[in-house]
Amino acid sequence: MDDRIRAAFDAIHAEEALKEHTKAALAARQRPAVRRRRLAPLLACLALGVALLLGGGGWLWFTPTASVSVDINPSLELRLNRFSRVVAVEGANADGQALAQELDLRFLDCAAALEAILSSDTVSALLAQDSALTIAVSGQDEAQCQDLLTQAQHCTAGQENAHCFSASSREHDEAHQAGLTLGKYRAYLALHDLDPTV
Repeated sequence: MDDRIRAAFDAIHAEEALKEHTKAALAARQRPAVRRRRLAPLLACLALGVALLLGGGGWLWFTPTASVSVDINPSLELRLNRFSRVVAVEGANADGQALAQELDLRFLDCAAALEAILSSDTVSALLAQDSALTIAVSGQDEAQCQDLLTQAQHCTAGQENAHCFSASSREHDEAHQAGLTLGKYRAYLALHDLDPTV
């Protein structure tokens, strides 16, 4: 039987050009498969890295670890991650909510976000009228809070009515329970010390 099959195929002849063209076509078809096999582990590692970043490590980026409240009349609170990037902006009053919507502060570093707030039309006009500006920093990590306070002081250098301070997380929580930002809460406490009926 093998002899009959061999004899049948021996009768078929192809020109050399056809053989070369067929070899080239088969080789071209095999190259992408080889490339795909070589790229498959690399693509799998890349996909795993993205999944870890978004799923497992995303909380590092999106979890607030510190707050910076800015009070001048628009009152804003910036929530910053461990990399001192703004992950949330909240207006504490109607003017603050309007300013938060006007400015694109998310994912800026603290200094850039403060500069954007201070140079906004609303706040710069108030600063020109010598309105009081309070910037308060709070958080769990003392080193981060000290760095944020230094940035706030640097941004407000030259502003005579600017006051920057840091507060504990406990004071931050108390301010929120009272429905106030840290700057307004400190002002309330000072007023309450002067007149306990307030």
